[in-house]
Amino acid sequence: MATTNDLKNGMTLDIDRQLWNVVEFQHVKPGKGPAFVRTKLKSVMTGKVIDRTFNAGVKIEIAILEKREMQYLYRDGDEFIFMDSKTFDQTHIPSEVVGDAANFMLENTDAIVAVHEGTPLYIELAASVPLTITYTEPGLQGDRSSSGTKPATLETGIEIQVPLFIKQDEKVLVDTRDGSYLGRAN
Repeated sequence: MATTNDLKNGMTLDIDRQLWNVVEFQHVKPGKGPAFVRTKLKSVMTGKVIDRTFNAGVKIEIAILEKREMQYLYRDGDEFIFMDSKTFDQTHIPSEVVGDAANFMLENTDAIVAVHEGTPLYIELAASVPLTITYTEPGLQGDRSSSGTKPATLETGIEIQVPLFIKQDEKVLVDTRDGSYLGRAN
């Protein structure tokens, strides 16, 4: 147990048997009345964001999340198979938990898996990953009808926008948060 005075961004709270990440918080001391804490919370399971206000000093339950380093091995139907990097135990994680991270994972990709009471909650990848372009149209010099970008299909199957000078079979860095092109990979 902690109090609202101990809140920090990124902390996970257990409110009414649901897990919520603290996106932001603000301690407010009005001229009249008691102090309070205004928070923005994001549901770990659904991604829904809510605003919630707590009185200052109120006790809140902090959820203990275990973040394990794991390696993605392969996909089996609707599940992704991960291996714990320390114990070598294999874990089956449903595609709903993996979410959009599946668009940026190749076999043997390292990831952080957040686990609460034995249940995987979400996957964290590196901020950027190098992926090879499997198909893209050749860019035409002087073609500015599309603001200097063109669609490209990556080896994971996702399509992103890349600059006109990028060619097929090149390795590029892709931002795992929004799927944007960051540059050529070395």
